Amino acid sequence: MAKAARNEARALSIDLASGRETELFKWLLACLLFGKPIQTEIAEQAYRELTEAGLTSPDAILSAGWDKLVLLLDRAHYVRYDFSTATKLLEVCSELKRTYGSISSLMSQAGTATELSRKLQEIKYIGPVTARIFLREVRPIRYPRKPEA
Repeated sequence: MAKAARNEARALSIDLASGRETELFKWLLACLLFGKPIQTEIAEQAYRELTEAGLTSPDAILSAGWDKLVLLLDRAHYVRYDFSTATKLLEVCSELKRTYGSISSLMSQAGTATELSRKLQEIKYIGPVTARIFLREVRPIRYPRKPEA
């Protein structure tokens, strides 16, 4: 699995604090790649290949299709998991759109970090590792701890 110290949103130039849909989706995309037992550098390169190709929304991923996703993943040397990851990305984006419309909408329906984790894991192909990576960066922004009185 990717090393936790390196797979951070800011290392990928993702501005989660902005709250913008594109930034939130790019972080979800990165987490889906980091959730596989693959070298961090390869997951980062796969993320860069996908985003440089403009695949920064569910619609863009779905429009790209399986063949283009495999091509981009292969270019990043994400070859051991290229077919399964292409399938996973398409299914996650399809279910995200169908069930919630967007990652922002999914997040707005979750009142707590625990609920967000549960909702994420209800999406096929998102397991506890991917949810944990996603929440590690989103939790402090979306669900800040209230100071004790």
